[in-house]
Amino acid sequence: MGLLSAVLTAAPGLAQAQALNLFYERTVMIAADGRCGLFAPDVAAALAAGRAQARGAALRGGTTPGSLDTLARSARVKAAGAVCGSPDIALAASRVREAFAGFAKVTRLSYPGDLAGWSADRSQTRAARWRLMQETGFGADRLSFGLAGRETPGALVAVGRFADGATPYAARLVLRDTSRSLGPYLDRWGGGPTAGLPLSRRLPPRAATRSFAAEARSPAGHDLLPKTARDGWAFRFPPEAAREVAGLDPREAVAVEFLFSGEVRRAYVEVGDFAAGRAFLQLAAR
Repeated sequence: MGLLSAVLTAAPGLAQAQALNLFYERTVMIAADGRCGLFAPDVAAALAAGRAQARGAALRGGTTPGSLDTLARSARVKAAGAVCGSPDIALAASRVREAFAGFAKVTRLSYPGDLAGWSADRSQTRAARWRLMQETGFGADRLSFGLAGRETPGALVAVGRFADGATPYAARLVLRDTSRSLGPYLDRWGGGPTAGLPLSRRLPPRAATRSFAAEARSPAGHDLLPKTARDGWAFRFPPEAAREVAGLDPREAVAVEFLFSGEVRRAYVEVGDFAAGRAFLQLAAR
């Protein structure tokens, strides 16, 4: 049968062919695990996180979702034909476990994207910190966005730093409404890699979006600010918002809108490997 082992460690800048191979291999092993009960929950979760990263790299490289669905079906057919007690299955499963033994020791990972990436940190700490974070600028202002907290995976938080010292009274997260759209909105994109497509053109028109109002606001603590920043405002979004972002296409963008008296300032965030990074963080809680 010749099943290849799935490499669990993140590989920055996955080439298209490599991303497709990894997506196929990891899908085979996930399907085989479903049939044969090969892995403990932590190994299975790591395998799923690696599959999510490979899928994101393939989509950003120009592979269509339909092509990935076809490849996944082929992988599941391959796994369905495997004999659970066969030497090939045993060897492939042992290689996945060996890879996980090293992966389990990894506490920090970087997930590159088209225009912006995510930094993940699942190390143990008594202080709150960014667990999964993307940094971006909008005008003269700066945004840190992602998951933060003492425990992993943390709460979905946006920290705005405003060059003019202005204070927003509220914030909202705007993203595609999957119930009112057929797929990702990539404005005037003709197919192929999405590296050159601005984030502002990866969010659908307002009629096809939904928004989440921040449920809490506070001055940002120094644990969530860069060392060079003096102050900022932190907004926490409901848990459902994090689940919705994780369910989006990695080529998409979401927007954080800060509301001031008389104006709205908007920052864009690349979805990228948010789902893979979130899954990586959840391994620490198992």
